[in-house]
Amino acid sequence: MPELPEVEITRRGIEPYLAGAIITGVRVSERRLRWPIPVRLAARITGRRIARVSRRGKYLLIDCGDNKSAGWLILHLGMSGSLRILDAGTAAGRHEHFDLLLGKKLLRLRDPRRFGAVLWTGGDIAQHPLIAGLGAEPLQKSFNGKFLHAVTRARKVAVKLLLMNANIVVGVGNIYANESLFHAGINPRTPAGRVSLARYEALAAAIKSTLAQALAAGGSSLRDFVHSDGGSGYFQQQHYVYGRAGLPCRVCGTPIRALRQGQRSSFFCPSCQK
Repeated sequence: MPELPEVEITRRGIEPYLAGAIITGVRVSERRLRWPIPVRLAARITGRRIARVSRRGKYLLIDCGDNKSAGWLILHLGMSGSLRILDAGTAAGRHEHFDLLLGKKLLRLRDPRRFGAVLWTGGDIAQHPLIAGLGAEPLQKSFNGKFLHAVTRARKVAVKLLLMNANIVVGVGNIYANESLFHAGINPRTPAGRVSLARYEALAAAIKSTLAQALAAGGSSLRDFVHSDGGSGYFQQQHYVYGRAGLPCRVCGTPIRALRQGQRSSFFCPSCQK
């Protein structure tokens, strides 16, 4: 699944083409995504000028508001989605379900598993049900060890599962939770409420550093994810534990172990992570 770095890289890739552009229409070849694409979407957004593209967690927020009314197009890449900027008139292929038409260019959603979303709201985006309950942004200055320590007191859930709770912190996801816990030296099974403030300071720093490195490397291109220009990321080449079960730890040589947590795979070094 595309996580925060992949979504932010996508945002940076599409914004130069979208910001200031006028929407000339939409084209829908498959309406049945995670939630159905609104039937009257074309009528609501055609003719609007895009002000900016922002991100909240794993949601891409396209600001289509004008002097008369607010308006936001909400996009989510789901499990396997990607967005591409293409020339207008480029024929849609298999799994390419939605085009946002922008004159000579278009923004196309490809989503083989159809867990993505294309939604519209005319209200306050911060109050939208999908956005209002989201937790802290891990790249913001306010996200630190004190925050993590405060929100985890008396919590018995494993620390790895807590990092993947979007009501606590957004966008970290499975890959970067595994990698961050390794760099902080914390076993993913440790109860969140038993992690000390000092170790949460190390974990917050590891999350920020891991996400920053992933952004610099273009994200992790696994399965279907590609950049808006069709390119791939290469952070997967730098993974210390994710997907490396049975291979030697890059630090101590101990074989990496895997286990299941919350229906997701966790990877850790039993020697480096206590």
